[in-house]
Amino acid sequence: MTTTTDDLPLAADFPPATYDDWRKLVDGVLKGAPFEKLVGKTYDGVRIDPIYRRATNTGPIAGRAAAAPWQILQRVDHPDAAAANAQALHDLENGATGLEFEFAGGPGARGFGLADASKATLARVCDGIHLDAGIMIALNPVLGRENAGETFADLVEARKVDPAKLDLHFNYQALSTVAVRGAAAAAWAEYQKPFGQVVSGLIKRGFKGPFALADGRPVHDAGGSEVQELAFTLAVALAYLRMLEAGGIDLDAARAAISFRLSADADQFLTMAKFRALRLLWARVEQACGLVPKPIFVNAQTAWRMLTQRDANVNLLRATMATFAAGLGGANAMTVLPHTLALGLPDDFARRVARNTQLVLLEESNLAKVSDPAAGSGGIETLTSQLSEAAWALFQEIEKAGGVFAALEQGLLQSKVAATRALRETNVAKRRDVLTGASEFPNLHEAEIAVLDVKPVALSPLPEPKIKFDALAPMRLAEPFEALRDRSDAALKAHGARPRIFLANLGTPADFTARATFAKSFFETGGIEAIDSEGFADPAALASAFKASGAAMACVCSSDKVYAGSAADAARALQAAGARHIYLAGRPGNQEAVLRAAGIGEFVFAGGDALATLRDAYRRMERA
Repeated sequence: MTTTTDDLPLAADFPPATYDDWRKLVDGVLKGAPFEKLVGKTYDGVRIDPIYRRATNTGPIAGRAAAAPWQILQRVDHPDAAAANAQALHDLENGATGLEFEFAGGPGARGFGLADASKATLARVCDGIHLDAGIMIALNPVLGRENAGETFADLVEARKVDPAKLDLHFNYQALSTVAVRGAAAAAWAEYQKPFGQVVSGLIKRGFKGPFALADGRPVHDAGGSEVQELAFTLAVALAYLRMLEAGGIDLDAARAAISFRLSADADQFLTMAKFRALRLLWARVEQACGLVPKPIFVNAQTAWRMLTQRDANVNLLRATMATFAAGLGGANAMTVLPHTLALGLPDDFARRVARNTQLVLLEESNLAKVSDPAAGSGGIETLTSQLSEAAWALFQEIEKAGGVFAALEQGLLQSKVAATRALRETNVAKRRDVLTGASEFPNLHEAEIAVLDVKPVALSPLPEPKIKFDALAPMRLAEPFEALRDRSDAALKAHGARPRIFLANLGTPADFTARATFAKSFFETGGIEAIDSEGFADPAALASAFKASGAAMACVCSSDKVYAGSAADAARALQAAGARHIYLAGRPGNQEAVLRAAGIGEFVFAGGDALATLRDAYRRMERA
């Protein structure tokens, strides 16, 4: 029975609240401002309202089995086979329910991975691991390198293990790989026959798959949107379905041979809606093929692009939110990228936390106990529907171009992703999209984060490709701010001090604290150490404090009221004291001409291009 608020005794004591009642209250607060001020937009232009009515005529989207937990995967990516084996055994003994084998050169290896996929390497990595003990094994073979899938199949047969009893995902992902490389060894038609033969051979040997992975990570890694990731994933899956059927595999068996992977990031609601939308979209493809839809296997991996090198412990919070969202969105398996991966190969502690993030959510928060908890939620249902519709439209555009490989050759998808990436980078630069610890609330005195002393794997180059196009190159959003922090670290190492800016606080703490706090965070995101000060009323005392600080630049901080009477005199005093450049925290308003004439060179405020300002500050210091 469905219970509503009307059925609850406590609710019965209050008058019913309607959407119109809420709107009246909101309009009173807005005081004539348009309601659209409260409406957000995603990078796809999807509307996000501040409140939604309850969704009706909806039900759960079929995903994981009822009350079944998702599988906890741990990366096997140490280049040394013996070390990788020790890590894998430890992971399985401490809560992991599956292993994901990354090989060097793969689109998700992040510079590391098993050095090769030889029989000896795989045998050493799997030493002591009971492959038929109910664990999931996910292989990520690298296109153009050793065939890890067939070599692993040989290992299974050599151990005399029944392949039908294994939960073994082969994860061949040619299309995702060529998208990241921006190159292909041959036309797509030339891939189909050999791939079909590989899959047919594995099926004949008793393996049940899945064999092909429709991986949306390349789009997400490159800065793309939820709609672009969904459309790409859908187009890749359909290309594999056609390829398998052309290889003589029955259509029903062909769809069972395909699994899916999406990135999960810290945007909880969009991540939940994206995972739900994928299932609806693929069901629509199945219906178009004359098939009765069946639940698909969806793997989640926490997003590479959201990881930061600076204040890396904050990545733990991002990963927790991403895991929470993907779990509630119905992911069947999850790989949490260790929080230190952007710094190097993670150590045992980072791997442990990646496991425990999932274990806590499953075993203590019981997230898997409810199937599709978002069902009926007005907000999530609306987002799911909007993402589905927009992704289907882009998917159709890809199909009209001749399929995903042809769309990549034409640059159709890359141009759309590049536009989204550029907008995303602008919002990061202006700190509209906040990266805690990197673009906001930096810590110049953070402790060094430990990673393993293992260098990235160097591989021999692949043969010259026959086909080239723009690559979906992976990125991390924090990289521009991290580059400035690196310059600051280099100055500290070379000169014993970081670049500095003096906060010229005027008036009382009530006057300057808010903007001084803002200015400190603003400049220290770029590694420029902010030297705080007490409030000044006397320009001479201010100039003396500036000289004593050893800073090259200054930023005037106070309220608009104090600025009106004191900012110009303070700027002239700072300029006379030798300040190379003077900033003012806040918008200038109608005083801009007066303040600039007094020596204020730039104004820093929320929504301004912080990255451009910080880069310019370094150029000024280097010219001096």
